[in-house]
Amino acid sequence: MAIAGLCVAAVLFLAVNVLANAEFRGAQVDLTEGNLYTVAQGTRQLLGSLDEPVQLRLYFTPRLGEVAPRYAAYDARVRELLERYVTMSNGKLQLQMLEPEPFSDAEDRAVADGLQGVPLSQSGEQGYFGLAGSNAEDGRAVIPFFNLERESFLEYDLTKLIYGLANSKRPTLGVISALPNDMPGGHPAATPPPLMIFDHIRDFFTVEDLEVDVAEIPSNIDVLLVLDLNGVSDQTVRAIDRFVHDGGKALVFVDPLIESSGGRPKSEEAAPAEDVTALLKAWGIEEVDGKVAGDLDAARRVSTSNRAGGAGDYLPWLTLGRTNVDEGDPVMANVERLNLASAGILQSLGTAGLTVTPLISTGPRSMPIDVEKVRGTMPDIMGLLASFKSSGKPLMLAARISGNAPEAFSADAEAAAPEKPASGKTPEVSGNPGTAPDTASDGKAASPAADVQPERKPIQVIVVADADMLYDRFWVQSSDFFGERVDVPTASNADFVINALENLADADALVGLRGRGTSYRPFTLVEELRRDAEARYRAKEQELQQRLSEIQQQLEGIQQRGGAQGEGAQGGELLLSAEDKAAIERFRGEMLSVRKDLRDVQHALRSDIERLEDRVKFINIAAVPIFLCGIGGVMALVRRAKRSRAKRQTKNG
Repeated sequence: MAIAGLCVAAVLFLAVNVLANAEFRGAQVDLTEGNLYTVAQGTRQLLGSLDEPVQLRLYFTPRLGEVAPRYAAYDARVRELLERYVTMSNGKLQLQMLEPEPFSDAEDRAVADGLQGVPLSQSGEQGYFGLAGSNAEDGRAVIPFFNLERESFLEYDLTKLIYGLANSKRPTLGVISALPNDMPGGHPAATPPPLMIFDHIRDFFTVEDLEVDVAEIPSNIDVLLVLDLNGVSDQTVRAIDRFVHDGGKALVFVDPLIESSGGRPKSEEAAPAEDVTALLKAWGIEEVDGKVAGDLDAARRVSTSNRAGGAGDYLPWLTLGRTNVDEGDPVMANVERLNLASAGILQSLGTAGLTVTPLISTGPRSMPIDVEKVRGTMPDIMGLLASFKSSGKPLMLAARISGNAPEAFSADAEAAAPEKPASGKTPEVSGNPGTAPDTASDGKAASPAADVQPERKPIQVIVVADADMLYDRFWVQSSDFFGERVDVPTASNADFVINALENLADADALVGLRGRGTSYRPFTLVEELRRDAEARYRAKEQELQQRLSEIQQQLEGIQQRGGAQGEGAQGGELLLSAEDKAAIERFRGEMLSVRKDLRDVQHALRSDIERLEDRVKFINIAAVPIFLCGIGGVMALVRRAKRSRAKRQTKNG
């Protein structure tokens, strides 16, 4: 009877496994923080909208999996994801899997497709692990090698390749860049600097570079990207004003201090500050003059020379998470973390008819910082921390602006304005920003010519008060892999920029194709413990410094008195009274006592973190087995109770 029961159980076990493998093969439960294993809605939309067939060829050399087993596991994941892509494409996506062995036709084809081979042995044997694609118009795209460092970006890389093959016509992006160009070899000043973020932008847009003194935005531009509004010419500021009022959409970066430019002075061709201010006011916002944002909770930890070998939280360098962005706005899809540096502060003017929505903000423990305190290569990091006073409210760093805005530079005002003085200072802008400038500055009715101006359209603009976030060092790390550059984002800066451009270009279906997660995974609880403990440490440090200063002043006073009394003594030695000597000894004792308190605080900091690490290790190693043993014990007790109850009933019956 028992043997028959075991046989039935074995048959049921096999049947359940076969049924699950056949019917629930694609079923998954994704418990990762960034839903790394869930296909994004943007990918589903793209695959479901394919009109023309796309051919994919996946190459993997089995020998590579034997030499490095991690690649075998990665290959299984790539295959599984591509098979799901094929299922969702309604037959438009065709997948071919090849195993390129040495001196085989498959290896020749891998080389012809542009895959990168990696050495497997000293004999010159090469292994391949990449993807090549083509479309009906003979368009081609390739992932030369699936690097393990980009595993968390697998869906992004695959979907981007398919998107490029499926969409030959892309929106046209006009780029006006006043950022410094440090590219070796010399590039024209008007071309965008060789920022890595442009490699990503060109995957989704046709980029057209515009001069910083362009007088008119070409009509074929779908979206305008302005990098450093403070650096463009006055006629370009006016061209931007006309562009957005004609229905054009723009992503504009304006920054009070671009650290990555090395503190270069403003170009002589740049528009006066009054013009930039007038344009922003017409859009319903203003940039706080001479201030950058500091956030105690989002400050990045950097090395500081104030304490030998130490580190401190640099208030103007911010690492902002989901709580600092408008999660309901589509441009923030899959944006997990943003790195900003000395960002400016935007304020809404409450202009009627305009909607100003904060996209990126600091936390409540923030304060404006004088820009001069962070200018230069050696800012006083610990001094900024010591002088921190929370404003108690978030500071707006980026905003989406929509609605009916007045023109900042109306035709009437331009015509009535006196000739610009030689100093470059512009006259006052006519009209009150925030109200329609349909009257001249003298209050008279507008001229008939003003009545025939083109119809104004609601504006759609996103303004970001930081340009440093575009530079590579703030969002990506690069390494070399057998001669090929491998880029691993540490923040979602590029995702945010491309999301914003696509959203403005009405390509909402593409939003959400960004990388899933970044390589940066901070221990947030440990960071909070460290920050709180350091807050106590800083208070003690300030107390010590203040006390040391008092001691030094008192010692100097004692020495001056002793020096005056010792002028007539032999050898000019200091004459100290017994009271002065006792005071010196007392001061030294106080210094030792305060330093001991500092060591105690530092020890408490380490103890808190060590206790947290012990708890995490316990949960990872012992908690799950204990939990399962507990469940097993409860089940055993329940079964024993049932058997005992059955025996009693049998005896009673």
